[in-house]
Amino acid sequence: MAIDYVIDYDCIPKQHLGTEGIVDRIKGEERAQAIISLFRQNGDERPPSEMGFEFTRTTPSGDEENRVIVVQDLLDDAEQLTPLRRYCVGCPANRSGKAFGCTGFVQYPVSSDGEAWMLDQLPVPDEPLTWLLLRQGIEELKYDGASVKPLRDASDTYFEARDVLKRKLGEFSIDSNQLFEMIFAVGHIGPNHAALILLFLDGIDRDIEVDQIMKISPAPPDAELRLPFLLKPEKDDDKTIAELKEFLRTLYIAWRLNVRVILDV
Repeated sequence: MAIDYVIDYDCIPKQHLGTEGIVDRIKGEERAQAIISLFRQNGDERPPSEMGFEFTRTTPSGDEENRVIVVQDLLDDAEQLTPLRRYCVGCPANRSGKAFGCTGFVQYPVSSDGEAWMLDQLPVPDEPLTWLLLRQGIEELKYDGASVKPLRDASDTYFEARDVLKRKLGEFSIDSNQLFEMIFAVGHIGPNHAALILLFLDGIDRDIEVDQIMKISPAPPDAELRLPFLLKPEKDDDKTIAELKEFLRTLYIAWRLNVRVILDV
């Protein structure tokens, strides 16, 4: 399970299969290869056409639906991606340099270190402009973490830590449920929201003037020079921190392209 995301940049592959169709086929192929590997490790040499597994999903009405998936069917669907891979070469939305590199994920459970890292990135009163923007956004948009709390309380599927983490930022406090809600639980992320998240999590320089923030979206043509992406991989990053940094880099690319990032949380 994961938070799946994709840069909603118009391209020939998306015109052919749709954004959801591409993501479903990528995930299907990954699931198929994992199942094949598991079968092989257990000495099962059957072809994929004879391999199957039960898949359970929750319907829009809240009911559970079970179906048996044949591995070969997933591979056949994924094969439709093959002739479209060439269009990913040189695509400005290709964040990874690989085929369909506009997609990515943050895996569950989110680690305690990952949550702490996000809180540590937030601005303090010594950075008054960004700090005020964060405080105003939390108060006006009523980010109280209520939509995230049931996920944390239910099990450790989504969060490693059962207790919410908190950080005091001068005159107000914020907890990791509120922060997760602000980033991941308000629908797809448009360019303006992406730019604000980048400011709040120190993905771009916060030492900018009021007029620059007022005009932060769409991104200026020279954004890569004036406001470069600041977060770099570190050798001691755990899996969640590494994936969060990649997610933020994805927001940066989408902001520069003036397109949204589609989320499946």
